[in-house]
Amino acid sequence: MGNPKAFLTVPRKEAGYRPVHDRIHDFGEVEQTLNTRDRQEQASRCMDCGVPFCHWACPLGNKDPEWNDALYRGEWETAYKLLKKTNDFPEFTGRICPALCEKSCVLYLTTGDAVTNRENECAIAERAYLEGYVTIEHPERNGKKVAVIGAGPAGLATANQLNYKGYEVTVFDKNEAAGGLLRYGIPNFKLNKQIIDRRIKVMEQEGVKFVYGIEVKPSDNPEKPELPKFPNAASFDAIVIATGTPTARDLKAPGRDLKGIHLALELLSQQNRVLAGMEFSKDERISAKGKKVLVIGGGDTGSDCIGTAHRQGAKSVTQIEIMPKPPVGHNPATPWPNWPVILKTTSSHEEGCERRWNINTLEFLGKDGHVTGVKVQEIDWKPNPEGGRPIMVEKGQPEIIEADLVLLAMGFLKPQHPQYPDNVFICGDAANGASLVVRAIASGRKVSEQVDAYLKNQ
Repeated sequence: MGNPKAFLTVPRKEAGYRPVHDRIHDFGEVEQTLNTRDRQEQASRCMDCGVPFCHWACPLGNKDPEWNDALYRGEWETAYKLLKKTNDFPEFTGRICPALCEKSCVLYLTTGDAVTNRENECAIAERAYLEGYVTIEHPERNGKKVAVIGAGPAGLATANQLNYKGYEVTVFDKNEAAGGLLRYGIPNFKLNKQIIDRRIKVMEQEGVKFVYGIEVKPSDNPEKPELPKFPNAASFDAIVIATGTPTARDLKAPGRDLKGIHLALELLSQQNRVLAGMEFSKDERISAKGKKVLVIGGGDTGSDCIGTAHRQGAKSVTQIEIMPKPPVGHNPATPWPNWPVILKTTSSHEEGCERRWNINTLEFLGKDGHVTGVKVQEIDWKPNPEGGRPIMVEKGQPEIIEADLVLLAMGFLKPQHPQYPDNVFICGDAANGASLVVRAIASGRKVSEQVDAYLKNQ
């Protein structure tokens, strides 16, 4: 390590966010950047800790100590090459990953102030594009073709790796552009879509083909192993299904059919399409302008709805969550190596939002066919004597939260797949259920190895 004592003298310094009064008026990325000197100084905090728990915790196996050391020394190209070995898209994860590595950092476990791995990763990726370290490679072709169904992070990682291995890869996607939830689920203020376009352009120049507007349907007969149906399916030597988790978890409470109640992705995907230049009629447009917004669901998707509602001009925003409020800073119930279940306050929450926990939704209320409020009740959780999920018990009296726009952000259902032939593989959220982008990329890389091994044995 270049500076083995830096962790003792250099405090953690984050880039931080743009001021609230500035950022809520546009969809530009909220996160700022550090100057080169400060960024390299932050990289110096990475210790020679013997056993790098960060490397173990990262689904991709990123070698944080190695590229942090290169970054500290100013060897940006070396840092990028080390990062590229394990991560296909550091410009994505450097912006939106919850940084499992940082929650396993020895500094985090001892002082609470981890190395700024995620921000360092993003800085390395951006410098790589700026300085031309991202070069176009032209792999030697092996004569075999692979179709990837779905252009989300898992599908893109699969395509990228198989392309490097010499396969002719075609990516099919039902949408008008690549990215999956990166493009249609994550707001621009967290991930500018030009970042995705830049990477897709590189992949295209390296030989990956993209075909849009093709929705692939699974076999109608789950008992009969058939190829997925899409153009020229039989011409491909292998097929990878990376269609994510398209079905959101709904809330079938009375009044669900009222107007003004939407699944979170209906709002988020439409807003991203509007920013991309697509037009919607007045009846189609979902807007929070001048409205009292209620977000049901306390996760990242709910947070994204909050930030979007603010930028659309919401009158007020409330977020409710059925689970208890997590503790602040440290949770003895989730010690390392578990993911620390602690209170998370995002940039969107900082922009203004009433947050409530232990709230169960009973009924949607409306007038003239449009939602006007939601009847809710405070609840509590008691241990289940048989183990498993705690038992929900009523605590307070029912109350009404006024709302003329309700957004349901309660996660996604794991897809069920029929039995496919041996040359069909499944990866990412399509295989494992909704999870993190970094896990989707890791799954795509793993499946690419499985496809490669399968085809080499044919």
